[in-house]
Amino acid sequence: MFSKSSFEWLDFKWFTIEMLQSFDWQNSFWLYAIIGVPLLFVLKWLIFVKFRQKLEVAFPDTSLKSDFWTILRHIPKLFFSLFLIFILIALARPQKTSEQPPEQYTEGIDIMLVLDISESMQIEDLKPNRLESAKQVANNFIKGRLQDRIGIVVFAGDAFSLAPLTTDYELLYGYLEEIDFRMIQRGGTAIGSAIGVGTNRMRENEEVESKIMILLTDGESNAGTLDPNTAAKLAYGYGIKIYTIGVGKQGRVPYRNRFGQIQYIENSLDESGMREIAQITGGEFFRATDNKSLSSIFATIDKLERSEIKENKFTLTNDYYEIYLTWAFIFFIIWLGLKNTFLVSALED
Repeated sequence: MFSKSSFEWLDFKWFTIEMLQSFDWQNSFWLYAIIGVPLLFVLKWLIFVKFRQKLEVAFPDTSLKSDFWTILRHIPKLFFSLFLIFILIALARPQKTSEQPPEQYTEGIDIMLVLDISESMQIEDLKPNRLESAKQVANNFIKGRLQDRIGIVVFAGDAFSLAPLTTDYELLYGYLEEIDFRMIQRGGTAIGSAIGVGTNRMRENEEVESKIMILLTDGESNAGTLDPNTAAKLAYGYGIKIYTIGVGKQGRVPYRNRFGQIQYIENSLDESGMREIAQITGGEFFRATDNKSLSSIFATIDKLERSEIKENKFTLTNDYYEIYLTWAFIFFIIWLGLKNTFLVSALED
């Protein structure tokens, strides 16, 4: 409707040029008909002059002087003209359209972060070490998601679910902060078991179309009872895509022992095994040798696996024809009232 107030139509602003120019006109062709309103009266006068009956009467020159009251008889015609003009404005359908902010909603995806917390993740070729670097990048990755359910699995010689799939990102930040090498006492790297635990968590929700697992490790599978390839096939059977990330440099790398001393040790990564896991599930393998490359990898995955964002855009259209229709009705009533008063002379020019 055109107003919140019942008397808004009384405002003089509806008559201003600025207001009329601000409208969007749905049937603008009616506005051109306004030009024809004065032409109607001219046409009526011409027809009247041509066909009226004449009675020749002689009057003295002194009696033919114009009088102010003779002008007043045109007032009813003025109100009838206004009635026609405002009817035409109403028919032109004045409107104002505003585009509302779009409503966004997402069809979220499930993401499981599977992090290696074995002893080798203390190696400092990434700063301050591999695990802390991975935690920081994972934290930034979570911040960039929108309504995706994210969970965390940690593993060393064993694997367990640290955080279930959730959209409570503040909870996830807290879990990431608490991740420590001492969480799992059993040494080794149980990649197959880690994939199995993550799959078990993700298979529960069959409604989500997109499920991904990000597996980050720096070693080769040497613990656990489940073979990594078998675990990968199981994940693929549940529609889970695995992105594998091999962290760290090959060869001699700096390692800080429990006494705080830096020593260099040999480091090896089963790159071919990691590639095979990714290939089985339709994912990709990445290699991170420093902090920058690890951040870049997570940024790439973030772009590859985005939630589908849908927007509901709509426009709000307000009609104002009722205002001008109201004024047209008022002018018509006034014209009817004046039509039978002294303002209308029975004699015509």
